[in-house]
Amino acid sequence: MKTALITGVTGQDGSYLSEFLLEKGYDVHGIIRRSSVDFRERIAHLEGKPNFHLHYADMGDSMSLVKVVDKVKPDEIYNLAAQSHVQVSFDSPEFTADVDATGVLRVLEAVRACHLEKTCRIYQASTSELYGKVEEVPQNENTPFHPYSPYAVAKLYGYWIVKEYREAYDMFCCSGILFNHESERRGETFVTRKITLAAARISQGLQDCLYLGNLDSLRDWGYAKDYVECMWLILQNDKPEDFVIATGVQHSVREFTELAFRHAGIELRFEGKGINETGVCVKDVRSQKSEVGSLEGKVLVRVSPDFYRPTDVVNLWGDPTKAKARLGWNPGKTSFEELVKIMVEHDIAKVAAEGAATKVRTNLAEYLEKGIVK
Repeated sequence: MKTALITGVTGQDGSYLSEFLLEKGYDVHGIIRRSSVDFRERIAHLEGKPNFHLHYADMGDSMSLVKVVDKVKPDEIYNLAAQSHVQVSFDSPEFTADVDATGVLRVLEAVRACHLEKTCRIYQASTSELYGKVEEVPQNENTPFHPYSPYAVAKLYGYWIVKEYREAYDMFCCSGILFNHESERRGETFVTRKITLAAARISQGLQDCLYLGNLDSLRDWGYAKDYVECMWLILQNDKPEDFVIATGVQHSVREFTELAFRHAGIELRFEGKGINETGVCVKDVRSQKSEVGSLEGKVLVRVSPDFYRPTDVVNLWGDPTKAKARLGWNPGKTSFEELVKIMVEHDIAKVAAEGAATKVRTNLAEYLEKGIVK
């Protein structure tokens, strides 16, 4: 039985990777931070399983990492922990650098301190944001980096320190340059989840309008559940190498929005340009199937300058040729259309359940106030 240690285990990727490795027969250990509030909803279904264990440590505390690595003595480490929101990195650049840059160094040094550099393989979650102000499309392992945010700059340090330790100490450590990967477990502040939740809420009459930034931004979106398989394959490779993890297919924020609303029963037409662009409902399938009021003719999507970044990456498009050829990975397992459908259907059910729960609480409060129940 192999032993894996995952930082960032409570995140989207960490939860999917934990499931994947448990199915492979691994003994899986995850690192979580001490907090007055635990955010474990993504891994709650795994707690209690005999081969799933959690440990307290922090990416900003090297001694805590050394203690966990020494205790677990992992065969593989997947460093997924990060402050991963690009916009937040402009607001908290120092914290982002400490976790996303120096945190990688702390993991590598923990392995060396525990004398595991010859037995432990390390995967570093890198990012397509390294390419930033892109110099060629699509981007592959040889494309020059031009980071365009504090997040990307911090991640670039992580990428290079992994490469340095691989060459200086002959360690099996690799970076997976992940392009945008989404799922129903994506954080609600990320644009894709913001869109699918808004489509669900608007379709159920709980939200009036969705406000977005640059609708022309182009991204290579894949399904996070598929991407964790490639992370694992990278560490099973004969030699340590860095790989682009992407689908090789590109879409705009506008396309994602149109498709998400379509799956929610709403057809949009975009009008205008720049910050004056709007998404207008031209067909409301919901109103044809029930007695809900029609949204046709209403503006459901608007552009807000509040969501533009100081420096914005607009054209990310990955070339997964190397991963397909060397690792046998299939980047097209889940299509873009299937990904959006999965996310929208999940959020429609989520919003409906939240609405039902709110209604129950409201009714109970009214009954208590009227003395109907005690």
